[in-house]
Amino acid sequence: MAKAEKLVVEVVAAHNLMPKDGQGSSSAYVEVEFEHQKRCTRARPKELNPVWNERLVFAVADPDDLPYRAIDVGVYNERSASVAGGGAAPHGRNFLGKVRVPAAGVPAPGEEAVPQLFTLEKRSLFSHIRGEITLKIYRTNSGDMVVKSKPEKPVKAVVSGPEVVAAPPLNGAKKQQQQQPVVTVQPPPPQPEAPMDILPPPAPVLMKPVMLADPYPASAVFSGPGDFSLKETRPRLGGGTTADKASATYDLVEQMQYLYVRVVRARGAAAVGETVAEVKLGNYRGVTPATAAHHWDQVFAFSKETIQSSFVEVFVRARGSDDHVGRVWFDLSEVPRRAPPDSTLAPQWYSMEDRKGERGAVEVMIAVWFGTQADEAFAEAWHSKAAGVHGYGPLGSIKSKVYVAPKLWYLRVCVIEAQDLIPMDKGPMAIGRYPELFVRAQVGSQMLRTRPAPMAANRGPSSPFWNEDLIFVVAEPFEEFLVLSLEDHVSPGRDDVLGRLVVPVSSSERRWDEKAVVSRWFGLDRGNVASSNSNRFGSRVHLRLSLDGGYHVLDEATAYSSDLQPTGKQLWQPHVGVLELGVLGATGLIPMKARDGRGATTDAYCVAKYGQKWIRTRTVVDSVCPRWNEQYTWEVFDPCTVITVGVFDNCHVDKLASGNTTLAVRDNCIGKVRIRLSTLETDRVYTHAYPLLMLHSSEVKKMGELHLAVRFCCGNAGNMFHAYVRPLLPKMHYIEPLLVRQVESLRVQATNVVAARLGRAEPPLGREVVEYMLDHRSHLWSMRRSKANFFRLVTVLSGPITVGRWFELVRSWHRPVHSCLAVFTFLVFVTMPELILPTAFLAMAFTGLWRYRVRPRHPPHMEMRLSHADAATVDELDEEFDTFPSSRGDVVRFRYDRLRSVAGRVQTVVGDIATQGERMQALLSWRDPRAALLFSIACVLAAIIAYAIPMKVLVGLWGLYAMRPPRFRSRMPSPLMSFFRRLPSKADSLL
Repeated sequence: MAKAEKLVVEVVAAHNLMPKDGQGSSSAYVEVEFEHQKRCTRARPKELNPVWNERLVFAVADPDDLPYRAIDVGVYNERSASVAGGGAAPHGRNFLGKVRVPAAGVPAPGEEAVPQLFTLEKRSLFSHIRGEITLKIYRTNSGDMVVKSKPEKPVKAVVSGPEVVAAPPLNGAKKQQQQQPVVTVQPPPPQPEAPMDILPPPAPVLMKPVMLADPYPASAVFSGPGDFSLKETRPRLGGGTTADKASATYDLVEQMQYLYVRVVRARGAAAVGETVAEVKLGNYRGVTPATAAHHWDQVFAFSKETIQSSFVEVFVRARGSDDHVGRVWFDLSEVPRRAPPDSTLAPQWYSMEDRKGERGAVEVMIAVWFGTQADEAFAEAWHSKAAGVHGYGPLGSIKSKVYVAPKLWYLRVCVIEAQDLIPMDKGPMAIGRYPELFVRAQVGSQMLRTRPAPMAANRGPSSPFWNEDLIFVVAEPFEEFLVLSLEDHVSPGRDDVLGRLVVPVSSSERRWDEKAVVSRWFGLDRGNVASSNSNRFGSRVHLRLSLDGGYHVLDEATAYSSDLQPTGKQLWQPHVGVLELGVLGATGLIPMKARDGRGATTDAYCVAKYGQKWIRTRTVVDSVCPRWNEQYTWEVFDPCTVITVGVFDNCHVDKLASGNTTLAVRDNCIGKVRIRLSTLETDRVYTHAYPLLMLHSSEVKKMGELHLAVRFCCGNAGNMFHAYVRPLLPKMHYIEPLLVRQVESLRVQATNVVAARLGRAEPPLGREVVEYMLDHRSHLWSMRRSKANFFRLVTVLSGPITVGRWFELVRSWHRPVHSCLAVFTFLVFVTMPELILPTAFLAMAFTGLWRYRVRPRHPPHMEMRLSHADAATVDELDEEFDTFPSSRGDVVRFRYDRLRSVAGRVQTVVGDIATQGERMQALLSWRDPRAALLFSIACVLAAIIAYAIPMKVLVGLWGLYAMRPPRFRSRMPSPLMSFFRRLPSKADSLL
């Protein structure tokens, strides 16, 4: 009986590997796969030239099939081994290179084997790989296995199947196991592919900070800084079982109890001058602005959690004085409770006590009640948690607001022609020069220009013709002017103005469809240029001006837009539902600033954007675990849209409190979340903690967690399902489509217009907030984003690739039963082709029904690995955050060379694709007369065979030929492939 053979791969060493741990080194290990068996060496920490000298042994099922097999060798960086000090690190690996070695040339048992040097190959177009690996591959019999001496004592792996010599555990693993608490887990059964059964050391336990009560209890464990997953929470929405009427409207937030004190005005204090009203509750006190009319109408809201007294006091003081002219107090046990939709509590006049405790002439109008955040006064009230913020300006910057973005239009300026132009340059240099005439148009900060007018046989230099469209973004109300200047490019740096024109944007005609508006002639003004002919005739320009309301002005990327409706409201479709968002709070925010006396802290607020409606929650001062509990509602016109929620740190509080209003302050971005409405089930409340990921110039950081409650209610199921078959964009985008470069340019201009208008609100929404929410830098080059998109494409193609691998497995006849079933199924479909389409559709339907059990239960969130942020290098992130144009003059050359390298690979791939297409065209072009003659003869023979033999028989014979066993196949390329590769292309005609 013949002895079973083993395949031995001795991994000797690697040289000049690429550093992948972010510290200029790598902890490399090798993974070898052969016939679905995987073996791994141990990792060599912090070594770019590692030496292993380890043997990996594989079972050979059939030595006769070795010529058709290959050995896949991959080199990886182990991240957990790359962290110094044995701390916690995310499990994973980085790709360092691969090698595919055909098994046909492996020495047989008894033959001498020598080490071979292989160059590491790339896995994809964007891989950064370098280095070589030395391997020694040979075959041996099972009885001849001899374990050579190793530098360290090996650990025998307990596996079922082939014999494996495993590496010892990493240094310090045993010590860590003794020191760390032991967690007993039922392990899965050992797999044959596993190289060893070594229990890894348990990761350090992340302890949750001690809190009096967790406001957002979650079903999962505490998510520390390294946890980037989404977690479901269970907050007490709507007040739980003790909910009142307010829960009918505010049922997506937790009820927060407040004591409201409304101080309207005082009388009887005319002799005092300017007065202020002060409300005091325990250690908290709020003060109104000073006024001589003694009229304040200010509401103070004290959170029930901060109430430290049994009564509330109201004082009236002279401005700048510590002595009061009147005092009144209320027992909290006697204060009434109000719940909407009850009407507001009417204020009443109360007599105030003077400093002696006697009733004086001063009276004050006050209303005091208990309520929740559903109260109408909540948004404009002064809050006790903002006790350190005083003054109208600072208080205005921390209140919650709802903003309505301006309605955006596309202004289309069609420059048709001009007449009777008078040149400015009449000197000798103008003789014999044909003028380069163009039109420059400007609306606000947007400036565009036409191309130079071409020469025409029937037109002179004074009557140029363009017929070119210039498109601008304008917003209602139309306050801007369209400024046109007709110019002549005389020389570099010199453009002579031949005439100007100023037209109000509001005078342009509005259009809703593809019908063109009426064009008009406009006279040009030559400004201060004196001309003796100005009274006899004047230059003029022919324009067609229109405000296009049939387009949707894109201010977000189409992939995650929140609104797809056209500008004209009469073209809107009926709404399909309502989106309700409850902004509950945030936990574990990273402190963004240092404040005197209070250490590091954050003044956080939320901004949500959907459609034209922007909302801003109030700012919670001095808290890294803020609780907002504010609820907002939007109408939904398309379910395939996205809502964006961002968290920011309010930097205007310190600026206004310090009195320095001249310094430009930008709010800090903490993170944002996108939720696609089509992924939500109807009428279900989703309560989750979303990780706030922020990409910095050095790394990606988790800035905290945002707790949201989301519900999507469907108003009309018919409109909902009809929305899925409607065009994504309005009709004008398909009848008169915009160019790709125009869309990106107009999107940037739309972002600038929205930021400018929202910056004029009170309190203003900063430009940095608007740009971050609209993701204005998404169109710029990013190596990280390019890699992420490439791997997304690889994932999409993984399905066809898996089918191809399965077909190769069938053709290999490694599993004869599966191959026989595949051949039988193929013959059934060949004999009865009418079953192919019904079977395919039924298979997809049953697959969808089967996957309904394991459907996603949570909305999608921003993933770090999908964004390729965890594997991005420091230089790639620094390049992504670089300004445009670049401000990194010292490294631009290196980045340009790297971009040239990547572009060179893309250029090669595009050239290869073009070569294959040109070879297809060359079949009948007679560029190669002999190849064309052979192909023509083959086509005639194929036509005769196809006519004489039924198509079922031909397809069946082809399938059987393709799935024949390996021993009936040759390793040489097929004649058809050899013939195709010899066809000519145009590559040899390139310079």
